[in-house]
Amino acid sequence: MSTRRQHPRPGSIPHFCLLARPYRWLEYLSFGHALERCRFTFLHTMAGQKRALVLGDGDGRFTAQLLAQSPDSRVHAVDCSAGMLAALYRRAKKVNATDRLTLEQADLREWNVPRSASLNPPFDLIATHFFLDCLTTAEVARLAQRVSALSGPGAFWTISEFAVPSGGWMRPVAAAVVFVLYRVFRLLTALGPQQLPDHASALQSAGWRRVQRCEYLRGLLMSELWQQSAATPAGTENAITQPS
Repeated sequence: MSTRRQHPRPGSIPHFCLLARPYRWLEYLSFGHALERCRFTFLHTMAGQKRALVLGDGDGRFTAQLLAQSPDSRVHAVDCSAGMLAALYRRAKKVNATDRLTLEQADLREWNVPRSASLNPPFDLIATHFFLDCLTTAEVARLAQRVSALSGPGAFWTISEFAVPSGGWMRPVAAAVVFVLYRVFRLLTALGPQQLPDHASALQSAGWRRVQRCEYLRGLLMSELWQQSAATPAGTENAITQPS
């Protein structure tokens, strides 16, 4: 395992370190295992991916599962929180995979992967689970452009996020839940953004096409699989609604 630290801008980045250890239990108390199911929705399709770039994975549950199921894969994981990276490392250690893991602490609003890192691009898998909602739409767009430059042909991008359905009785419920979550995270971590970004338009502008989407809890949660546009024929997207 190798590490590299890119110092974030002082006083301008949310602080998640205090949540690193209790994060899983806070999540279970709030939403049960629904967020975890979201993270793992497309994990079965990732067995053939060799070079993964995992951004903002929190306590590392997705990374550990990916490393465990894909013994030939290597992961470059980036997070702004030293505490979350330490939790991720502990999970990777439990599956005896720290030799295939590179950790980097950085502000992902400004980040570019170091060309000297032990895991070099191009990446064939990008993963962002419950992280893009910490950014504005403009910040997601800039990140997507940088990620595109680091991705190989046909690369996949798996995303899990909260969502507000476009209509129906669940729309006001989901909007209220998202509103409360943003206020809580602003209080606990000084998170700046207070609304969900339009990540879909940002990824599309950067050359990605959504190929599958699954919804959970009546549309409050969603998991998506995207791919570089050149490798994805038009009209291939599948939408699946999972049981709540």
